[in-house]
Amino acid sequence: MWRLFFFLSFVFVSSGNVRAEQANPNVLWIYLEDVSGWFSCYGDKIIETPNIDALAAEGTRFDRFYVPSGICSTTRSAIATGMMQTTIGAHNHRSSRTTFRGKPLEDPDEIFLPEDIIPLPVQFRKAGWWTFNEGGKDDYNFIHDLSEWYDDEFYQRAWAPDRFLSGASLAEKPDDRPFFGQLQLGGGKLSLMPWSKHLVTRTVNRDTVPVPPYYPDIPEVREQIANHYDCLLVTDQQVGQIVQKLKDEGLYENTVIFLFSDHGYVMHRHKQFIYEGGIRMPLIVAGPGIPKGEVRDDLVSGIDITASSLVAAGLSVPSYMEGRDVFAENYEEREFVVAARDRADFTIDKIRSIVTPRFQYLRNYLTDRPYMQPNYRDPREYSVAIQDYRDAGKMNEIQLAFFGDERPEEELYDLSNDPHQIRNLAADPKFAEVLKTHRQLLERWIVETGDKGQQPESDEGLRSILQQWGEKCVNPEYDRVR
Repeated sequence: MWRLFFFLSFVFVSSGNVRAEQANPNVLWIYLEDVSGWFSCYGDKIIETPNIDALAAEGTRFDRFYVPSGICSTTRSAIATGMMQTTIGAHNHRSSRTTFRGKPLEDPDEIFLPEDIIPLPVQFRKAGWWTFNEGGKDDYNFIHDLSEWYDDEFYQRAWAPDRFLSGASLAEKPDDRPFFGQLQLGGGKLSLMPWSKHLVTRTVNRDTVPVPPYYPDIPEVREQIANHYDCLLVTDQQVGQIVQKLKDEGLYENTVIFLFSDHGYVMHRHKQFIYEGGIRMPLIVAGPGIPKGEVRDDLVSGIDITASSLVAAGLSVPSYMEGRDVFAENYEEREFVVAARDRADFTIDKIRSIVTPRFQYLRNYLTDRPYMQPNYRDPREYSVAIQDYRDAGKMNEIQLAFFGDERPEEELYDLSNDPHQIRNLAADPKFAEVLKTHRQLLERWIVETGDKGQQPESDEGLRSILQQWGEKCVNPEYDRVR
């Protein structure tokens, strides 16, 4: 595959002004929050997403892209470094926080990256790229100094690309310097917060949305599913505005765009969990050197975005990095991808997943507690409705497999024949060898990468969470520091 590592100089024309020569391409991440890939280019029939579809037609669409976790801070920690969060000790959600909801913590935990691991924005900045982040989403589970990361950082959580569209994000950038930028779009969270809920219109018919078999078909569930579609319609418009701005400024032809999501939408079994709905996300890459109109179904990990971004800009990939350049001429397809769930807010859990081309294997370490432990979503209307439905004895066997009181140590799903992952094959003798193979893949990966989640969270980490969440910390692990 032809790959352009170094680019000739370009002359750009913007608003009648000639831009200075720029030798290397720009790299732009359009980072979607809580977005499941229900776009029409991925085959969805409920809505049309013409702008995202057009971007996919201009570049490469990945159909088997998996993020490292179903939780924002762990996924973002991994993608920012090109390293699995379990390798660098950033696997517990909202670790290394010195403040909580605007108030300083008396006894914060501190997790530092190894000295040789340099976050991607810092690498770009040191190499001469102008770096910016619009949207204020810097959710990393290690100590970091954003003044080293960005030339321009905008914290206001409006979840719309207003500063980029107005030109403010690049206003101070010298004309001869390329940029590396992140645009954080609210995606599935757009209707949740007061500063962005006005952007979302109640458009999609609640009666026509598909309800997965693992959910009860009740109005509150339908509302959440349809609302996500409504949010995606706004997201598609925002992507269209971003692309048009690049074109208007003469930047589009020399910008490599990565469009992807951090994890699945807000509902149970998706966000925070590592089934397909939580970790199999959209990824579209377009720009110079990227194959046009290509669709790939090989397994790609979120940490591959990091390495691929560096090479797209003409930079080298550090030897420590676990991510791979997915466009390399000598690229070797992954045999499997891994995802991990550990503590989420105050809820302590531990799950590991191996996905191969046909199967997904999950290992549940804490089988003494149900999937749905106390969590931050409990007071929300849809959670209360699901709990009431279960308590009334209305759930069927498929629904109780997740919302019931027990969970198995191992799960195995045939993704080609069971896309909803409702038939656990781990106890089926016909799949004994498949189960053994996947179990060995996980065990080997844990040893080879030094999965730090195999050790209990530190006392400092647990005390920090107690400071933040107080009486909500009901897991027994907190007893030793309470």
